[in-house]
Amino acid sequence: PIAVDSPNVYTCIESMKYCNKPGLFNSVSLEGDKIDAAFKAIADTKWECVALLNSDKGIPKTAKDRLDVFADLMAKVKEYGIDPSRMHIDPLVEMLCTSEDGIAMVVEVIRSIKEQYPTIHVTGAVSNISFNLPARKMVNMGFTVLAMNAGLDSAILDPTNGDLMGIIFATEALLGEDDYCMEYIGAYREGIFGQKK
Repeated sequence: PIAVDSPNVYTCIESMKYCNKPGLFNSVSLEGDKIDAAFKAIADTKWECVALLNSDKGIPKTAKDRLDVFADLMAKVKEYGIDPSRMHIDPLVEMLCTSEDGIAMVVEVIRSIKEQYPTIHVTGAVSNISFNLPARKMVNMGFTVLAMNAGLDSAILDPTNGDLMGIIFATEALLGEDDYCMEYIGAYREGIFGQKK
């Protein structure tokens, strides 16, 4: 679907008027009054919404703090009567080179979110993980596999990177999310990944 995308929720709200059908509102957070303004606009619609796990205190540094923000966020989701399946939670992927424990914290957050709300979506910017590292595509691919195993079900990524797309289709098949590997085979036949003919 179309995405209305701005750090200014009022720009997103205004942009919704020009869309012929529901799309993706990107994004909200617990900063200021963003979430109330956005949720009021999308509550009685079929619009879906990306939500970042930060607040007026900034980006939480621990899994527990991010999950506390998530709990507050979901209280707002309930207050406005929005089905969790319409939410796309961004756990905030940060640079690997400044992390002391790799992606353990992000994996813990993703797993906990999916355990609490199986129908909710988890998304994130894959390339954030590899900032300031050489051979960034390798790090991005490794992260994608591990994050998908934890519950990541969509991402901001480079769809022209055949290797990354191949990894995604392969991981879905390995996780049992692709009956008889039909999506994997179809994507290969379409030339989304693999040797170009």
